[in-house]
Amino acid sequence: MTSERAIGVFDSGVGGLSVLREIRRELPFENLLYVADSGFAPYGDRPAAFVQQRSRRVVEFLIGAGAKAIVVACNTATAVAVDSLRSTFTLPVVAIEPAVKPAAATTRSGVVGVLATTNTLASAKFSKLVEQYAGGASVLTQASPGLVEQVESGELNGERTRALLERYVDPLLEEGADTLVLGCTHFPFLTPLIQEVAGPNVAVIDPAVAVARELRRRLKTAGLLSASTTPGWEQFWTSGPVETIGPIISRLWGRDVETKRLGGSEEQDPPSKRV
Repeated sequence: MTSERAIGVFDSGVGGLSVLREIRRELPFENLLYVADSGFAPYGDRPAAFVQQRSRRVVEFLIGAGAKAIVVACNTATAVAVDSLRSTFTLPVVAIEPAVKPAAATTRSGVVGVLATTNTLASAKFSKLVEQYAGGASVLTQASPGLVEQVESGELNGERTRALLERYVDPLLEEGADTLVLGCTHFPFLTPLIQEVAGPNVAVIDPAVAVARELRRRLKTAGLLSASTTPGWEQFWTSGPVETIGPIISRLWGRDVETKRLGGSEEQDPPSKRV
């Protein structure tokens, strides 16, 4: 393992680009590999064993592509698969998780709302997170099916997206939440609309910045920070249809990029055939 290898980042789809952009800001000289496993998105309502299997296959691909460290840019994969990944692979594995601790420190009303997928909220890891870091705050949870699909299709501010957000956010506000935690990496791309729905007095917290800082710390500790002074490059893959997902990745990343096809997207393929 050398410091000039790349950082591998993956999510069930395009949402992890919200984490990738913070990694790029924090680590401008690192090379980045990104996999959007859109052929199997969303992970949020998948069985845990399925998410574990997909996560392992994608990490194997990223290591084969030259990754020196892995960032799990998916809250669902963190909740149900990261422990298995860390026990299987020896390279640094950094994972995102809902920002309960900073939200509990931020709230004025003492009520925090968490928007996330069903699997994230049902996980033992999330329950432990709340138990450890909520302090005296009341943490309300809201499963948010449909929002991942809206981001995956590039529908960031349409009427259907707004209607879904109103359905999920309004009950949290009615219960007194003044701080909302984005517990899915797809959701930061909806932040402007979430802020419109919630109002200016509600704080919206994205944990991606903390992930990028933790990644820097882990790389430095392991002696794996790049010594380059040349801006790093990015490479993108998706297990979904490139002709559909590629333009969305370019749009969310902010410039035109090439997205390559990740093999093994047919769900009926045996595990040994999947990437």
